[in-house]
Amino acid sequence: MGRGRAKAKQTKVARELKYHSPNTDLAALQRELGGSGKSDHDFDDDYKEYVDDDDEDHADEDPDPWVRPTR
Repeated sequence: MGRGRAKAKQTKVARELKYHSPNTDLAALQRELGGSGKSDHDFDDDYKEYVDDDDEDHADEDPDPWVRPTR
């Protein structure tokens, strides 16, 4: 019970979004899509201390469960 009121509200919101588009600030959208000038390389360097590069050391600890065992 109580589903009817929630569904009616969802229908109302969906109808408003479909038929009444909000005002879009195109200049702000262009600035956002233009980027901040910081490259992905700089972003990666910020988190370099958290990256685990020694995946080879742990290869035998967690075997792939989908691989057939050899006989």
